[in-house]
Amino acid sequence: MFHPKVLLLPLLFFHHLLLSVATWHKDNIPAFIPQSTLKLEKPSFSAKPRLDLTTLCDEECAKRETQPTPQDLEENLYYETVYANGTRTLTTVAIENVNETVTSSDWNPNVKKRRKRQIYGLDGRFTIRGKRFVLDYPFSTTVKISTGCTGILVSDRHILTAAHCIHDGKDYVKGAKKLRVGFLTPVKNATQPDRLAVRWVRVKRTQVPKGWIRGPNDISMDYDYALLELRKPHDRPFMLPAVAPSVDDMAGKRIHFSGFDSDRPGELVYRFCSVEDETVHLIYQHCDARPGASGSGVYGRVWDPELKKWQRKIIGIFSGHQWLELNGEHRDYNVAVRFSSLKYAQICYWIKGNHKDCHTK
Repeated sequence: MFHPKVLLLPLLFFHHLLLSVATWHKDNIPAFIPQSTLKLEKPSFSAKPRLDLTTLCDEECAKRETQPTPQDLEENLYYETVYANGTRTLTTVAIENVNETVTSSDWNPNVKKRRKRQIYGLDGRFTIRGKRFVLDYPFSTTVKISTGCTGILVSDRHILTAAHCIHDGKDYVKGAKKLRVGFLTPVKNATQPDRLAVRWVRVKRTQVPKGWIRGPNDISMDYDYALLELRKPHDRPFMLPAVAPSVDDMAGKRIHFSGFDSDRPGELVYRFCSVEDETVHLIYQHCDARPGASGSGVYGRVWDPELKKWQRKIIGIFSGHQWLELNGEHRDYNVAVRFSSLKYAQICYWIKGNHKDCHTK
């Protein structure tokens, strides 16, 4: 369950296990090379959509997530593709030039405990009203997903969203069979000049990493992202994804995202907040959110060494809520999937279709 007022507690047990460099360089991106494509049975599209994803992670879970084998890392990046006609395939991949490793050397389950405290703040969300603002960048990059979630434009044909918006870990959700993406569009109305309607566009295919497809009883937020490809290109500006730097190296040490929260129907909701902590896979934060915001593109201002200026880049996807249990204490956070260099390599390949294009301007 998402909370408009989010419990703030210190993350003591994660100590920046492995974070990307302050600025992202395309020369450091691993080569994501497909090996074989297997045809699978068509999905039954029987799962129920989950708009309020909540997971539980204890000490054993956290250790497992921070100590994958190289084989696990590679297999988690295998991916399924589902086409509009229901055809489904599984693609295996090989990863080359990997500089990213995962270590648990900083893992310390016996950290000194602090006095428990609960700090609640006011709802920090802002409703974006009026076509002048809603259709202006970066808010114009936010789109609706027909299953009830949010997505973000990352090319003239592609949208990133949360995997759980279209797949529950075992099967694709009912609405994914005829998946559509909604664009807020001005409506000519003399009495309501700022009125906006949703223009829906059909999806040509979806791609989900195998790291998400584990089964509904073994859900991990680490790979809760998916890419949708439209049947035809749109004419809106889009935001580029990037390898997430350490939060200490982002402007203001803040993240931002906009979504279609369910408690404000028909409205685009923006928020920003500081990051509590981060791991290789996840961003722990206390940005206020409600169901419907899942799949929002989480962005920050990242230094681009090629352009030599700060730019907004998508560094993750908002997933949901996670309860953490450690040494008998319970902590809860809103969580975003963090784009490591491996995840970025996969997403870039999905968009461009050639891993070599992910190393060029």
